[in-house]
Amino acid sequence: MNKTNYQLILLGILTGTFLVPVNSTMIAVGLPVIAGDLQVSIPQITWVVTIYLIIMAVAQPIAGKLGDMYGNKKVMMIGFLLFLVSSIACAFSYNILSLIIFRSLQALGGALATPNATAIIRHVMPKEKLSNVFGIFGLSMGLGAAIGPLVGAGLIGWLGWQAIFWVNVPFLLFSIILTWTLVPSVNVEKKHALDVLGSLYLGVMLTLITLFVTNPEYVSVWTILLLLGSIALFIFQERRTKSPVIEFALFKNIGFSSSNVSIFINNFVMYSTVLFIPIILVMYDYPIGSVGLLLFAFSLAMSLSSLFGGKLANRYGKEKIIALSFFLLCMSVLLYFGFGEQASSLYMTIVLILGGASAGMGVASMQAANLESVPKEKSGAASGIYSTFRYMGGMMASASVSLLAGSSLLYVLLLVFSVLGLIMSGVLTVRSRNKGEGSFAEGA
Repeated sequence: MNKTNYQLILLGILTGTFLVPVNSTMIAVGLPVIAGDLQVSIPQITWVVTIYLIIMAVAQPIAGKLGDMYGNKKVMMIGFLLFLVSSIACAFSYNILSLIIFRSLQALGGALATPNATAIIRHVMPKEKLSNVFGIFGLSMGLGAAIGPLVGAGLIGWLGWQAIFWVNVPFLLFSIILTWTLVPSVNVEKKHALDVLGSLYLGVMLTLITLFVTNPEYVSVWTILLLLGSIALFIFQERRTKSPVIEFALFKNIGFSSSNVSIFINNFVMYSTVLFIPIILVMYDYPIGSVGLLLFAFSLAMSLSSLFGGKLANRYGKEKIIALSFFLLCMSVLLYFGFGEQASSLYMTIVLILGGASAGMGVASMQAANLESVPKEKSGAASGIYSTFRYMGGMMASASVSLLAGSSLLYVLLLVFSVLGLIMSGVLTVRSRNKGEGSFAEGA
């Protein structure tokens, strides 16, 4: 395969997957407008955001497994098509129920596409280019989340809230045509049917966890018992089935386990920053425009450093870049303790740029390490598990900020997690030096 084909394949995949984070954040600025048009309350309309998070967290490990069983390209294409059709349907929604249903299908399309897109990258891209490619992938996903609110505000002000769904259509058509034409199909051997019971238990478990984080009012004795029951049933089912949704044996591999824990910690610190900054700055009477610019600077630094980190990983090794990322993350969190009413805008801008850069620098290495630690035929399942760990880090951040925002205890918690990430990555770096390059992919 020549260089042009590699570039076109990557362009097709990135165009489609870029829309998943864009649609995650773009709708946030339009909630009041949509609520007014559909004549519902703000708590009701926030379900279009909550349902998207739930399905993205629940469906991705199942989607990755489906890709390994039936073909990553086939499942990714189904995801893109479902995202396209449901985006059009969202634009025609006439009440809150129809919007929630179509938004659920949109999230399902994104969940089917994302882990299988990364699995395809693993299959078609040369191994020596993976860190670079995942750096570009991280840049794309980070920028998508960052510009979502800006794009959403512009489209809603110009054409109305339906435009935030119509804008997906030309990009998805382009992505579908390009990937269908150029992405090669990988031969798969379907050995067992999908573990339906395991998928059901996993779905109940992750749904309840997401609900508890985003809507604490759902926590009760009965829902906690339901969560514990679903966890127990899921573990029992996965240990007895021949084709589990999540293979616990994968976690015996130190590269696989550490990459998942790393992205969990990284996303926990990153999302906590994104969530607590608006809260404390509003307390200090900062204009909302200034808050938006500071968060954009954080997100832009994170996205650009993801690309830069991928290039550094090729030169110095993934373990060292992950360790550097967590070291800088520790430094930036220590500087958070200087945030206060007396802190200057310049100080906070510099600290947030450092925080964004440190959060983004190791992401490409974490994702490459995750995929390289498993056989190629399990790339979809590995990507799905990785994505779920990433979402769970973000959801834990939401819960922590809701409880501790405005308290220095939040900074202490962020520092503890950053130090844990640094210790873990340091151990892996030493292990790599002792055993030689590639030890990340070895079993424990």
